[in-house]
Amino acid sequence: QVQLVESGGGLVQPGGSLRLSCAASGIILSISTMGWYRQAPGKQRELVARITSGGFTNYADSVKGRFTISRDNAKSTLYLQMNSLKPEDTAVYYCNAKRGIYEIDYWGQGTQVTVSS
Repeated sequence: QVQLVESGGGLVQPGGSLRLSCAASGIILSISTMGWYRQAPGKQRELVARITSGGFTNYADSVKGRFTISRDNAKSTLYLQMNSLKPEDTAVYYCNAKRGIYEIDYWGQGTQVTVSS
């Protein structure tokens, strides 16, 4: 089993910044791709950004140039630096990890990000 715990969410004004963290614990050997997803009220969960164990990244078009995903394998922690936040970025943000050859999905409990003046 893998446990994922997110932190760093909160209320921020438009144009502001937040950094989300996701600490992984448990059987973290063989974790490959990790990512951030978000779900706004009434909408489906969507990919925000993901990063492979080799450091390759990809982003949703809506966040390119504003968000940066990174991971510290020594600390088993995933990050999402979010800059120039917009009201449409408001959502619950979830950390995801894929483990093993079958890429079993693990999810965190989510952290709320609210962008509002």
